[in-house]
Amino acid sequence: MEEISINSIEGFRIGNAQNVRGGTGCTVIICDEGAVGGVDVRGGGPATRETDLLSPVSMCEALYAVVLSGGSAFGLDASGGVMKYLEENEIGFDTGAGQVPIVSGACLFDLITADAKCRPDADMGYNACIESEKNEPQMGNYGAGTGATVGKFMGKERLMKGGLGFYALKTGNLKVGAVVAVNCLGDVYDVDTGEPMAGLLSEDGSRIVSTRNAMWSSAEAKKNVFKGNTTIGCIITNAALSKAQCSKLASMAHDGYADAIKPVHTSADGDTIFFMARGDVEVNQDALGDLGAYVMGKAVNNGVRYARSAYGFKAMSDIKKENK
Repeated sequence: MEEISINSIEGFRIGNAQNVRGGTGCTVIICDEGAVGGVDVRGGGPATRETDLLSPVSMCEALYAVVLSGGSAFGLDASGGVMKYLEENEIGFDTGAGQVPIVSGACLFDLITADAKCRPDADMGYNACIESEKNEPQMGNYGAGTGATVGKFMGKERLMKGGLGFYALKTGNLKVGAVVAVNCLGDVYDVDTGEPMAGLLSEDGSRIVSTRNAMWSSAEAKKNVFKGNTTIGCIITNAALSKAQCSKLASMAHDGYADAIKPVHTSADGDTIFFMARGDVEVNQDALGDLGAYVMGKAVNNGVRYARSAYGFKAMSDIKKENK
C-alpha cells in the first residue's frame, strides 16, 4: 500500500476557486472522458444537483464533473459555469445537436462565515475549471473548504475552522482517492488514533470538548441544533465499475465519515458522497468499498489538519499550540 497524491489518479483533474473576503468557494472534479458515477445522500438537509441521473436505472452512462460548493442552495449556480466550460471544450454527452455535459453537485452551508451575500456563482465554477487545468489543488482554506467550519452544536461562538481535504492510496494497479469539504455539526477525530482533531470548543476556547456529550446531556431540549452544516465529498478511482457498483461504493464510503466525524449524518447535516470511476482495473468490490471508506476518513482528517484560522475561528493548529 502506497500513499499517492490526489492528482496522480489518471483521467481526473481538480480545481479550486474561492472568494476569501466573502468566505466561500467551490471545488470541481472533472473527468474529460466521462466517468461511471454514483452517489449516496445522507443526513436531513442536502442541497444537490443531478443526483437522480446517477441512479442505476437512469440512462445516463457518463458523469463529466462533480462540483462541491459553499453557498448553501445558492451555490448550485456554480455548476452552470462548469457546464459552460465543458461545453466550450466539447466535453459531454453527444446528443447529435451538441455536447451536453452531465454535471452533478452538492453544496454546504457557509453563509455564517463572512458575507452571506457572497456565494459561488457560474463565474466561480468556470474559474475552478480553469484552475483544474493545472491540477495542483491545495487543501485547507481553499475551494469548497474556504468557509467550512466544524463543531457547531453550541453555535458560532464555539465552533472551529474546517476545510478541504484529500487523501489517496495505491495498491497494485488500483488507485483510489477522496476529496472532501469538511463542514460538520460534529467533531473530527483521527481515524487511526481516535484522538480529537477539531470540533466543539470549551467555553474558554482553549480545548476541544465532546459534541456527543453536549448533545446527549441536552437530549430533552426542544431547541433545534445548529442548522448550518453538511460534509460533501467525492471518491475517484481507476477501477472498472458499473453504476450500481458506484452507488453501493458511495454508500460504503460514508463509513469514512462515521469513522472521522462524531456525531455524523444528523438531521442538521446534508452529508453527500459522489463516486467516480474511470479505468480498467478489475477489483473486489467489497475491498474497494472498505478502502474508499478509509481514504475518505483520512481526507476528512486532512481537511481540518490543513485548515488555518480565519474569520475569527480557531483552527486545529491553534489548539495544538495552546495545549503544548
